[in-house]
Amino acid sequence: MSIKEDLIKYVPYNDREEKDKTLILNAMDKFDDIFERSNGLCHMTASAWVTNKDHTKILMAYHNIYNSFSWLGGHCDGNTNCLDVAIKEVKEESGITNVKPISEEIFSIESLTVDGHIKKGEYVSSHLHLNITYLLEADDSEPLKVKEDENSAVKWFDIDKAVEASNEKWFRDNIYSKLNRKLKEYYENN
Repeated sequence: MSIKEDLIKYVPYNDREEKDKTLILNAMDKFDDIFERSNGLCHMTASAWVTNKDHTKILMAYHNIYNSFSWLGGHCDGNTNCLDVAIKEVKEESGITNVKPISEEIFSIESLTVDGHIKKGEYVSSHLHLNITYLLEADDSEPLKVKEDENSAVKWFDIDKAVEASNEKWFRDNIYSKLNRKLKEYYENN
């Protein structure tokens, strides 16, 4: 099944996700290069809400551009399998090798504004990340490793402390809190 088919069948969690779903599907219909960073207006990204095996901790990295702890993830860069992208990014950004999806279904969707910034000495204009999030599980006893060109720390946080670790109010209030609610609901229902 394609990511577009997965998105079509995805049931939004709230009104924000409903609007973001419409936005992402419309962008997929309008842009042939939606999975490439070369689309300077908007492009697809994949993120992961990574929990440990007993679901008491969340893995986060201190992102150098945003000066904040955040989820792990990145650009699709031509790969239309967003789950593969999320897993690859977790491995690259944390050094963890043993990571797996709790479910292969989409866990969350978001349209995220990215302010203009300097990356590798070049200016990147403000744009949108059309983001697909997956719920992944990793071994919290495995050693963590910083990816120096992207982050300066990688750390496991108790579930509620993960939200508080972010300096980005919008993410704390609207993304990470939602992901934690969904995580708790997922385990209550499964």
